[in-house]
Amino acid sequence: MSAFATLITGAAATAPLRNDPLQDTTQQGTREMDLFLAGVERKAFRMAHIALRDEDDALDAVQDAMLQLVRRYAQRPSEEWRPLFYRILENRIRDMQRHRSVRGRLLSWVPWNSEEADEGTDPIAQAPDPGPGPQAQLHAEDLRAAMETALAKLPPRQREAFLLRNLEGLDVAGTAAAMGCSEGSAKTHYFRALQALRIELGEFWT
Repeated sequence: MSAFATLITGAAATAPLRNDPLQDTTQQGTREMDLFLAGVERKAFRMAHIALRDEDDALDAVQDAMLQLVRRYAQRPSEEWRPLFYRILENRIRDMQRHRSVRGRLLSWVPWNSEEADEGTDPIAQAPDPGPGPQAQLHAEDLRAAMETALAKLPPRQREAFLLRNLEGLDVAGTAAAMGCSEGSAKTHYFRALQALRIELGEFWT
């Protein structure tokens, strides 16, 4: 997706500019946006994939969120981009989930409808990881699968809070901004997510 991130910011920079002092500032802003998108794309894809359980849908959600960020908020201060991006991404994920729900109800009336095949493997999770040995690698794979299953069972807002805090590393304020809620609500969603995951993961929880 790095090429796509570059393409998005590059497209935003192709509008004709007069030779004036603002041109260098615009080009610098484009470079900063490109670096920002390149830095968040892998984690954003992982978050979208956990929520949507489909690689193509996750990729579409991330790309749409990137495009909206560039088009609507590129001129905002760079420190605002991260919470804005994740708020856009979560809104897009929820839109796709609602669309799936409506589509599923409609197709349930079609007698020839069949279940889609399971989603493909996670390309990020397949990245080489020189573990200490086969037993440890097997345990890590079991833990990863159990974690993703447990996350998928969480209510969307709890999952969002947990992933923003632990995968993206946002603080309470940043999480609240990304979720569009108060800091108190963000803390509550996160705490409830932790409680549910402790119960669901059992022996895996440390």
